[in-house]
Amino acid sequence: MNTDAINDGELLPDLAALDAFVDREGYTGKRRHDRVELDAVRALRPRLRAVWGASEDEAVELVNAMLREGRALPQLLRHDNWDYHLHATDEDAGLDVRLMVEFAMAMVDVIRMKELDRLRICAAPDCDDVLVDLSKNRSRRFCLQGCGNRQNVAAYRARKASGAA
Repeated sequence: MNTDAINDGELLPDLAALDAFVDREGYTGKRRHDRVELDAVRALRPRLRAVWGASEDEAVELVNAMLREGRALPQLLRHDNWDYHLHATDEDAGLDVRLMVEFAMAMVDVIRMKELDRLRICAAPDCDDVLVDLSKNRSRRFCLQGCGNRQNVAAYRARKASGAA
């Protein structure tokens, strides 16, 4: 989702970047390796982001639509170097469909556990990355792209400047 961040620009500009993302995240299954696949993955981002800020009922509708569309059929599989893990689509499903269904399956647990309030958007004014606050005290405000550090440095410099004046 955060591959279209305003402060970092488009992080999936081409097929090579998509390949690197898929490899880094460990996605398996059939790939088309074409522009259609890249465009489909990019088009998925706003649908996933819509869950952030949605009410519980709205989130359920969004997630159920993704599961229906992806024809989710969860099952445990073990392959390559991976121990048993959950696959919810046929291995021939497109990358965008696999990403969508995997996201929806994760959101099922978030909704069931009544934890939608942990889904946040970075508090930095120049960032719109989404984050999941897994902190014990539910206090995480910034994404992992250095926004918290930048905001702290800016606040420090502003305090120093006002003290010097």
